[in-house]
Amino acid sequence: MSEHSYRLVEVVGSSPDGIDQAIKNAIEDAAKTLRNIHWFQVVETRGHVENGKIQHFQVTVKIGFTLDDR
Repeated sequence: MSEHSYRLVEVVGSSPDGIDQAIKNAIEDAAKTLRNIHWFQVVETRGHVENGKIQHFQVTVKIGFTLDDR
């Protein structure tokens, strides 16, 4: 069995279209600069409200990825 070391980063994704899309946006944007992403964990959900209506959903996710082998 191989051994791995992992690193965590927190990223906040947002979307006017819902929590799922906010998560997808966070992961897709992180994947532009991070390699070896293997999992995520939602740690906070919040939103922006104007005039009694939800304008944006915001989701903080912890993203786990493996460190490159040396």
